[in-house]
Amino acid sequence: MQRIFTASGIGEARLVQQMLEAAGVRAQIFNDHASGALGELPATETWPEVWIERESQSALARALISGYESAPDEAVSCRGCGESNPVTFEICWHCRQPLPDRT
Repeated sequence: MQRIFTASGIGEARLVQQMLEAAGVRAQIFNDHASGALGELPATETWPEVWIERESQSALARALISGYESAPDEAVSCRGCGESNPVTFEICWHCRQPLPDRT
């Protein structure tokens, strides 16, 4: 196993894990409950980490993560409720309606 990403929070760690697994890279999250030790441990030691199971997939995983990190902070409006959503979302976070196709 190899650590491939350190996330700022559990939500980001799960997002990266799901992105990797959708591409066929098996991944696990560690430190997902470590935030309870904040204060006893340095903050950076409690951040969630994404690890991949096969080191042979590290180049693919790093390329996917690089694309994720460099994605623009664009937004798309939901046709159902008008709420602003990140361009990477497929459904509205607010009303769960499918978002317009961005292609």
